[in-house]
Amino acid sequence: MTITLQTLVQRTAGALLVGAVLAAAPLPVAAQDSADETRIRKLEAEVRALQRKVFPGGDARFFEPQIQPGSQTAPTMPATTAPTASALTDVLARLDALELQMQRLTARSEEQANTLSEMERRLAALEAGGPSNPAGMPGVTPTAGAPAAALPAAPNATAGNLAAMSGTAPATRPATSAAAPAPNAARLAAVQAIAKPQTEDPGDDEYSYGFRLWNAGFYPEARQQLTLFVEQYPRHRRISFGRNLLGRAYLDDGMAEEAARWFLRNYQADKNGDRAADSLLYLGVSMIAMKDTKRACIALAEFGETYPAVATGRLAGEYQANRAKVKCS
Repeated sequence: MTITLQTLVQRTAGALLVGAVLAAAPLPVAAQDSADETRIRKLEAEVRALQRKVFPGGDARFFEPQIQPGSQTAPTMPATTAPTASALTDVLARLDALELQMQRLTARSEEQANTLSEMERRLAALEAGGPSNPAGMPGVTPTAGAPAAALPAAPNATAGNLAAMSGTAPATRPATSAAAPAPNAARLAAVQAIAKPQTEDPGDDEYSYGFRLWNAGFYPEARQQLTLFVEQYPRHRRISFGRNLLGRAYLDDGMAEEAARWFLRNYQADKNGDRAADSLLYLGVSMIAMKDTKRACIALAEFGETYPAVATGRLAGEYQANRAKVKCS
């Protein structure tokens, strides 16, 4: 039978109250004391027995736990398992390796971009400078250009005067031309030794191959290749380069009249083209080769007026050298 603490307290209080009432009763003093002592001792014994019944091991040192072994307890939240030190170390090592690979790829990409930019710069300088390469290209001695000094006064020239040159030289003037060399095994082998680029831009590959042929001195083969490029890729970003170089392939092979036609065509097609200024200058050079001083002076004068920055910069040496070849009024 389970007795609560409240019930026990009530019973104890009742017993004490009864004892107090009895003690207050008018009994003889000796008998009253003896009876009270007996009852008190009895009550104390009952209380101790009751305590042992209700609170086994009632000492504070021996209170029984509220939850005994084997009893059901409230579920607890599972603890989050922290990553082990070895797993974290492995992840950090992999991240470091990825960062190192990214750094290497970035460095290699920048190196390739710089190399490509340098190749394009040298290619443009080589084309502008003729068969002789600019300084820095292997196996070729650069040509020294005249300093960009003050240019002599040029005669007045207008676009209309230059447009009149569309007919180039007079019909009575024979065109100077050089006979194409007869093909032989050695020449064929030399031409075949020049590799054709294979990139993602087929138009640029055709032009670059023509440039390599021209630079190697195979002018007929270069003309054939550059003509193919100009016809198949009329809107390519290097079309101005192609038409100008085609004119150079004729001019360097002694065919000044055909060269003049291509130079004039390239200049009139796009005066802001990458090689429009070069074509206008070499148009004057072609006229000098044809002994046509008047048209040569017109072309050189318009070159100096239309492209003053180029005339005093990149092509200053060639411009002054050709101005010195003719006497313009």
